Amino acid sequence: MPEEFAFGLLCFVSLFAVVEPLGTMPIFMALTADMEPREARSVAVRATVIAWLLLLLFTFLGQLIFTLFSINVNSLRVVGGVIFFIIGYEMLQARLSSTAFQQVAPQEYGRDIALTPLGIPMIAGPGAIANVMILWTKADTLGRQTAMIIGMTAVMLLTAVVLVGSRRVAKILGDSGNKVLLRLMGLITMVIAVEFFFSGLKPIVRDILNIPQDS
Repeated sequence: MPEEFAFGLLCFVSLFAVVEPLGTMPIFMALTADMEPREARSVAVRATVIAWLLLLLFTFLGQLIFTLFSINVNSLRVVGGVIFFIIGYEMLQARLSSTAFQQVAPQEYGRDIALTPLGIPMIAGPGAIANVMILWTKADTLGRQTAMIIGMTAVMLLTAVVLVGSRRVAKILGDSGNKVLLRLMGLITMVIAVEFFFSGLKPIVRDILNIPQDS
């Protein structure tokens, strides 16, 4: 197996595990439940394109951006946790889509959720950003760099396919099934939010109090 292919496969598998498009699918279904199928597909494509561009940005300029603004991935985890918790709470009430549509037009709402929370931080979250930044440091040849970009692109394409196909699942579940799924995913999203928040907060507190990482 060529070294470049093996490295590209490593990038694909590790990023796919972090992005976890199958876990994002139920949340996407809940957020786009009241949309027309064509608009929902458009949201899925835009969200994955936004996530892909953001990951490319952090691949090439991640260390520079974090150094320039004096931030790190842990801060991004804390912010992502707060955003997830708010989204999860609204989903738990089974009212996220209805309130969103009351406040803005469906087209504007679609553009908004494609950016956040779907594109950022659901698809291109702190874990994905940290993943590509770390992998890029290991891509020390042009072949490896090319393989990594191809692997990233393949993950985003597969994510788009999964999200676009989720509309068929929504039709099978029906209105009652979607509401049950919405509440269930709201609970899971809140749990994920707590994990995100404290996984970012813990090292920040350790750094403030000068506590060794292994204690």
